[in-house]
Amino acid sequence: MNRMETFWKAVSRKKPNDDDGSHSKLARVLTLLDLTGLGVGSTLGLGAYVLAGSVAYEQAGPGVVISFVIAALAAAIAGLCYAEFASRVPKAGSAYIYTYITIGEFAAFTIGWNLMLEYIIGTASVARGLSGYIDALIDHRMGNALKEVIEIKVSFLAEYPDVFSFLVVMTVTALLAYGVKESTLLNNLFTGVNLIVIVVVLVSVGIKADPANWAIRPDDPSIPAGLAVGAGGFLPYGIAGVMAGAAKCFYGYVGFDCIATTGEEAQNPSRNIPLAIITSLLIIFLSYFGVATVLTMALPYFMQDPVAPFPRLFDYLGWQEIKWIVSIGAIFSLCTNSLGAMFPLPRVLYSMSSDGLLFKQLRTVNPKTKTPLLATVLSGVLSGTMALLFDLHQLIDMMSIGTLLAYTIVAVSVLVLRYEQNTNFIASTQTKSSAVVKQLFNLTCLTVPSSLSSNIVKVAVLIYAIIICGISAILAHGQDYLNKYHPLICTLLIAMIIVALLLTLIISCQPTEERQLTFRVPCVPFLPLLSILVNVYLMFQLDLATWVRFMVWLLAGFIIYFSYGIRHSLQGSGSQTLSESQLENPFAMFGTVKL
Repeated sequence: MNRMETFWKAVSRKKPNDDDGSHSKLARVLTLLDLTGLGVGSTLGLGAYVLAGSVAYEQAGPGVVISFVIAALAAAIAGLCYAEFASRVPKAGSAYIYTYITIGEFAAFTIGWNLMLEYIIGTASVARGLSGYIDALIDHRMGNALKEVIEIKVSFLAEYPDVFSFLVVMTVTALLAYGVKESTLLNNLFTGVNLIVIVVVLVSVGIKADPANWAIRPDDPSIPAGLAVGAGGFLPYGIAGVMAGAAKCFYGYVGFDCIATTGEEAQNPSRNIPLAIITSLLIIFLSYFGVATVLTMALPYFMQDPVAPFPRLFDYLGWQEIKWIVSIGAIFSLCTNSLGAMFPLPRVLYSMSSDGLLFKQLRTVNPKTKTPLLATVLSGVLSGTMALLFDLHQLIDMMSIGTLLAYTIVAVSVLVLRYEQNTNFIASTQTKSSAVVKQLFNLTCLTVPSSLSSNIVKVAVLIYAIIICGISAILAHGQDYLNKYHPLICTLLIAMIIVALLLTLIISCQPTEERQLTFRVPCVPFLPLLSILVNVYLMFQLDLATWVRFMVWLLAGFIIYFSYGIRHSLQGSGSQTLSESQLENPFAMFGTVKL
C-alpha cells in the first residue's frame, strides 16, 4: 500500500504557482495587437472558406448559422476559462501549465501530449488544405503530376506524397525559428488581408442574398430531380443535423487557445492575454456567422460545393474577378492559419521539457533568436511529415478530440481553483458525516473555502463529469430510443439530469476564494459546468475510429512519461520522489512487471 501511495504522490504532484514569468529566457515582445492577430490568424481560415459550405450541404442546410452559434458558445466559454487562467499564470504552456498547477503532473502530461497532437494535426491539415486549394485553381495539375511520379497504394495514407504541403510547413518552421516578433509581423499582415477579403465577401455576396433560399420546400421545381434535400426549409435535417453541424463547425474555432501559450512572450500577459482571447473570438464568430448567412442566402444549400463553396458561388453568379480576389485571400488566410497552428507547438514542447517531462534538449533557447530552436525544428518535421503522407480528411478526423478534452480540463481546473482551500483560514478538522451533510448545502454559512468544502467540490465535479458522459452518450447515440419514448432510457436520462442539477446546486453552495485577478470567469460554477457539458457532448459526436487513434496516441505518450518523465520531473523532490527501483520500473509496484 505504501508503494501505491508513493506512486500516487508522484503522478499527482503539482507545480507551485510562484513564478510570475519574469525570469523567462523568451523575449517579451508581443503586444495586444500581436496577440489578437495571432488568435484570429490561427483560427479564421478553413471555417470561413470551407466549413460554411460543407456543413450547409451535408449536415444542417441554412441551419449552419445556428451550428456556428452553438460551436461559438463552446469556444467562448472555454475562452473565458483560458482568460482567467492567463491572468493567474503568466507562463508559456497553455492548458498544460494550468493543469499542472491545479490537478497534478500526470493529468498535465496527458493534456500537454494532447495539445501536441492538436497542433501537429492542425498545422498539417492547414498545409494540406492550402495545397489542395492551390491545386484546384490549376486544375489539379500538381496532384496529378505527383501521382504519376510516386503513387502511394496504402489504404490509410494519401494517394501521393504532397511535397508542396511539406515545403509550406518547413517554410513556416523557418519563420518561427528566425524570431517570434518577425513571424508575428507577417501574421498580422496576412490576417489584415484575410479580414479585408471577408468584408469583400460579406458586402458583395450580401447584395445577392435572398431570404427565400432559407424557405425552399422539398417539392420546389427548382430542385434537380433525384437530389436529396431533406425536409426543406431552414432546418432541412432537423435539430440533429444542426448539432452534428456544430461538432463540425467547432473545428473552425480551434486555434484561439494558442494565445494562452504566449505567457512568457507577451507584454503584460495577465491583462493582454484575456483581452486578446475575447476580442479574437468575437471577430471570428462575427466572420463565420456573416459568411454562413450570406452564403446560404445567395446559393441554396443543396447547390453548395462542400470542398470549395465560394468558387462555386462566384461561378454561379458569373463573378470571375471576385472569385480570384477571394481565392487569393483564401491562400493568404491559409498561410496565416499554418503559422498560427504551429506557433504554440514548440512552446508546449519547451514548457514540458523545462519541467523535465520531455527530453531536456527541447528546452534549449537560441541566444540570438530567443526561440526554442530545436523544439521548433522538431515541430516542423513532425507536422511536415504528417502533411506529406496523409490527406486532409484523415488529418482533421483527429483535430477536435484533443482540443475538447483540453477545454474540459481547463474548465475543471477553474472550478478547482475557485473553490480551493484558503491557506490563511484554519478550518475545523472534524470530518463527521453530519458535518459533511451540513456542508453539502453550506448550512454552516461558511464564507471562506475549507478543506472539506474544497473536497466536496472536487468529488462533485468528478461525479458531474461521469454523469455528463452518460447524458451525452444517450443524446448522441440513443435518439431512436428517445423518439420512441423507451421507458428505461427516458427514465435513466431524467434521473441523470436531476443528479447533474443537484450536483450543480451543491457546488454553487460552497464558498469561493476571492483573489483579485485582472479577469475572472463570470457565473461560476455555471459557465464552467456548461463548458464541460458542451465539450463532452461534442466529443461523443466523434466516431469510434477517431477514439481508437486517440487512444493509440495517448499510449505512446504514457510510455514516454513512465519511462522518462516521471524520473526526470523537476517536481520530483523530497517525499514525492519515487525510489530508484520504482523509477526504473514504475509498474513494478502493481506486481505485474519485473525487470
